[in-house]
Formats: sequence, structure tokens, C-alpha cells
Amino acid sequence: MLEMTTRMLAQMDPLEHVVARELFHFEVFGYPVVFSNHMFMVSVVTILLMILLPLSVRGGGLARRGFGNLIETVCVFIREDVARPFLGDRTDSYIGYVWTVFFFILALNLFGMIPTRQIIYLLTGRENNLGGAATANIWIVGALSLITFLSIHISGIREHGLWGYIRDFVPKVPWPMRPFIYLMEIIGALVKPLSLTIRLFANIFAGHILIATLFLFIVIFRNYAVGGLTVAAVVAASLLELLVAFLQAYIFTFLSAIFIGFAVNPDH
Repeated sequence: MLEMTTRMLAQMDPLEHVVARELFHFEVFGYPVVFSNHMFMVSVVTILLMILLPLSVRGGGLARRGFGNLIETVCVFIREDVARPFLGDRTDSYIGYVWTVFFFILALNLFGMIPTRQIIYLLTGRENNLGGAATANIWIVGALSLITFLSIHISGIREHGLWGYIRDFVPKVPWPMRPFIYLMEIIGALVKPLSLTIRLFANIFAGHILIATLFLFIVIFRNYAVGGLTVAAVVAASLLELLVAFLQAYIFTFLSAIFIGFAVNPDH
């Protein structure tokens, strides 16, 4: 086991946990479609959330216990302290999306911290490409931001109609300034999903690169003192990454609620 662990560390690439790796591919209408390890993680997280979250809120009673109580507490906090200040009396109409964003990103962040590939290798001795940090994939994070971008504008059109949303897209300013303000607002609308993408991707990507790089010191120096310090540093970095996993899910959700709130309540 020690030899296998040493060999695994010696072959470690700091990028292996954040780079998408092909699991298999198939063709759709003659075009190849690659199913990667990150797509696998997205699928696993989606299935688990679809099973665990409904189970956690099953049953009657005013007070839930255990995991169900934890989920309910988080949901109430997001609804009352994150969404309602911006969505107001329209909170219940959009809270489903806000909850979904939070739990989905949080689950992806947490599952991305599990060294699935290394665990399977230690148990079986077989190379595999399972696992990985899906939120360190800019395409996946970009897709989430695109969904939020569409939700922002669809919500605004739903509440005010197409012409009403376009009319209220900018604050009321003198007509000579309107074209310039419209241009600024359009640029801002495009920058919002980009900022969501870069913020989440960069933080998760950097955290995994840091932890993987620290592990390489064990192989480079082969020293008990350095090994002990490296393990302590990895533990500290992992705890920080755990905090970042929750924090980035919260920030993405918070900003999504703000942007949707601005579209639904332009006067605010």
C-alpha cells in the first residue's frame, strides 16, 4: 500500500483534478459527443440531489430532525435573508431557482474535494478517470452562469412584458443620455454572467491546484519533516477550500438573487 501511494504521488499532475478527461464517447447525428469525468460528476450530483432533498423534507410535523432540519434551516435562511430583500413579494415565485442554484453548486464543490480517482486507485490498483472538480471547469460554470443570465431577463419579461422590460431597462434619464446609458446597461448585463463564471471558476481551480502542488513536495523532498509540514499545510488548505466551497455557492446564489431582483423590481 505504501509503495502504491508513493507511486501515485510521484505520477501526480497538479492539473489532473481540474482537467476534463474522457470516459467514453458516442455519436449524435454523426457528431462525436464526449462524456467526461466532469459530466459524470454533474450527473452524480444531480441524481443524488433529486433523491436526497425530497427525502429530507418528507413527513409531517412542524419541526424536522437531523438532516431534514439542516436543509430546512438553510432553505429558510436563503429565502428570508438572501432572496426576499431583493425579490420582495415575488420571492416565492423565484425561490425554487435560487435554492436549486445554491444546493447544486455547493454539492459540486464538495464532491469535487473528494479524491475519487486516487481512492479507487488505492483500493483496486487500477487507473481511472472518475471524479474531479466540475466547478473548476469553466464550461460547466459558464453554463450555470448562462442559465442565470437567461433567468434574469426571462423573469423581467415575465413580470413586465417585453416592451415594459425594455422601457424600464435603464433608469429614467434625459433623452440625450439614453443611448449611452442603454449601451452601458447592455454591457453590464453581459458582464454579470461573466463575473459569476470567473469568480466561481477561479476560486475552485486555484484551490485544487494549491492542494495538488503541496502534495508534490512530499515526492520532491522525500523528507519526514517536510512531509509532516506538507500534510499540515494540506489539511489547512483543505479546510480553507471547504470554506470556499460554501462561500462561493453562497456568493453565486446571492448575486443571482440580486440580479433577478433588479429585473423583477427595476425601481429598486
